[in-house]
Amino acid sequence: MFATLWKRSKKEVIQVITKVANALNLKVNQVETVRQLASEGATIPFMARYRKEMTGNLDEVEIKGILDALQYEESLQKRKADVLAKLEELEKNTPELTKALEAATTLQQVEDIYLPYRPKRRTKAEQGREKGLQPLADWFRDKSPYSSDMVEELSQEVEVEEAMPLVHAIIGEEWGEEAKLRQMLRDRVRKEGLLRSKKKKQAEDEKEIFAQYYEYEEKIAGIVPHRVLALNRGERTDVLQVKVVFDETRFMDQALRTYERLPKEKREVVEAAVTEAYKKSVFPAIEREIRGELTEKAEEQAIDVFSKNLKQLYMQPPLREVVVLGIDPAYRTGCKWAVVNEIGKVEEVGVFYPTAPKHDIAGAENVLTRLAKKYPISVIVVGNGTASRETEQFVADWLKKAERDIAYAIVNEAGASVYSASEVARSEFPDLKVEERSAVSIARRIQDAMAELVKVDPQSVGVGQYQHDVSQNKLKASLEFVVESVVNMVGIDVNRASESLLTYVSGLNKTTAKNIVAYREENGRFETRKEIKKVPRLGAKAFEQAAGFLRIMNGKDVLDQTEIHPESYPLALSILKEIGSSKSEVGTVALRERLQQVDAKALSERLEAGLPTVEDILKSLAKPGRDPREDIQKPLLRTDVMSLEDLQVGMEFQGTVRNVIDFGAFVDIGVKQDGLVHISKLSNRYVKHPLDVVAVGDIVTVWIEQVDVNRGRISLTMLAPSIK
Repeated sequence: MFATLWKRSKKEVIQVITKVANALNLKVNQVETVRQLASEGATIPFMARYRKEMTGNLDEVEIKGILDALQYEESLQKRKADVLAKLEELEKNTPELTKALEAATTLQQVEDIYLPYRPKRRTKAEQGREKGLQPLADWFRDKSPYSSDMVEELSQEVEVEEAMPLVHAIIGEEWGEEAKLRQMLRDRVRKEGLLRSKKKKQAEDEKEIFAQYYEYEEKIAGIVPHRVLALNRGERTDVLQVKVVFDETRFMDQALRTYERLPKEKREVVEAAVTEAYKKSVFPAIEREIRGELTEKAEEQAIDVFSKNLKQLYMQPPLREVVVLGIDPAYRTGCKWAVVNEIGKVEEVGVFYPTAPKHDIAGAENVLTRLAKKYPISVIVVGNGTASRETEQFVADWLKKAERDIAYAIVNEAGASVYSASEVARSEFPDLKVEERSAVSIARRIQDAMAELVKVDPQSVGVGQYQHDVSQNKLKASLEFVVESVVNMVGIDVNRASESLLTYVSGLNKTTAKNIVAYREENGRFETRKEIKKVPRLGAKAFEQAAGFLRIMNGKDVLDQTEIHPESYPLALSILKEIGSSKSEVGTVALRERLQQVDAKALSERLEAGLPTVEDILKSLAKPGRDPREDIQKPLLRTDVMSLEDLQVGMEFQGTVRNVIDFGAFVDIGVKQDGLVHISKLSNRYVKHPLDVVAVGDIVTVWIEQVDVNRGRISLTMLAPSIK
């Protein structure tokens, strides 16, 4: 890892480590420790959970930040070496260029240094050089007196009329490739420039999605990320014309000041060349860079929001030990349903038609009544896709007639159809139709969202904004990091986990995950963590990285169902002995009460153990098998539904946050359309971003502020009427 970087001298490596530490506001030894652990094969979850003393208690995000920064430095060093080699090959390198490259701290600076020497297409300036006009271009920029005879002489075999446009091109190109000048222009545009848009003539925007941008401008320095992505989409769909606007007067005055002392005739030629170069190549290039920077920043924000929403979706608390009826709603093809038992096993699947065009309410009710008598169904789960609200209304009406208490919930079904057609689903349910698999997935999402969602490509789970407008590679990497982080934070039961879920465990991959499932099927359940070592191709390093995150519930050793890593079992036993207890008491109320009285710091000092590890062991001994998702609000279960027409301004509702975006949050209040709580209505204090107040899955109290029945829009507020 970081091969190029660590080939540098010890002094240079220390400089890089120090640079990263300063940039991230961390200690040098923390950065070096993470680098060393990563080079030894340690994963981010493992470092964050089981190497706290070594890293100084860094969390996963901080560790990832270090590794990303080191990777950037690796790319920077590699690019510097490549550019230096190319300059040597071209015989253009000088001590000054070498020094400038060594001093460069960003990839952009390296590219600016290399720009004048980069191989180019055959430009007009290059044509001029081929005709021997470089000396003439240089002469125009020196302070010697102007002489038409000198122009004739330096033009050599080329007619003056033909030579001058080529000289202009040489002067303009070389001026525009000056690194300091380009950086000055970048800084000015970032600070003073505007992003301006207008509607294109003949553009079609039937729903006026981009209406607010038909005549629009905003300072680049202050534009918010989601507006950048909206402008980009409007431009890409051929509705908007977007450009960077910049008053170049002061910049050009400063740039041309260099040539003030040239003779008048020379100055006029140089200024004309420079002005032309600015308009035709320099500013357009900087405009592209600035637009690229804005887009990159906006994408980072969108990906960050998507990632945080996805984490909350995965962290939804499971409804354990309940029988669930899942319904995948639809119109023409009918609603597919599936009954799954307490452990997610499919009991029965089918289809009914409570929605248009068949609208067989009676037939669908008979199915529900039969299923309710046959199975101890506790919850009916309806996917939130097409026809969901009509299906929800049907379910709510039937519940009023049901002979026993059953609740219902709406779940985010995004990605269910992707999963149902995947190889994973075909392998899991070879005898089921695609739509039936989707109903099973919807049912299981309320039983254990994380275990089910890992089977779906994270990019298919729609809990963000502009997800299709961002770099898909960056989005994929960020979302996979989130999934890995959540899976390892929660920990998984190795005897029940699917191959998909096991793949995300620290230290495992598709092969070892598949082998764990195969071993389990052939030999029965794992009784101890040690037994996991017998899985083919799961070596010592993989076991070290994975063991703490794989739980053995109700196995031979109670410590195997805790977060305690096997390497710390001796310490855990020493702690139990120190407080006069044993493994037989782990998880009991008596031990929990005793542990609350323990002075962790004093205990760690007596046992000569790290305080963070001791604290973690104490928590695990108190609650073995604890699921951190249990501390989060349970899904909101309903028994009735309202229509959009029933809503009145001022009505109070309990709702579930379905999505959080830059300008607010969408909340499901049990009507046909989710309502929007604008960022200004989330709190009576200043809110920098909605994620500071709400998260996907939160149960919140909202009030109706405005209803537009014709457009199907609901405006909500989280500000109680008395304090609005």
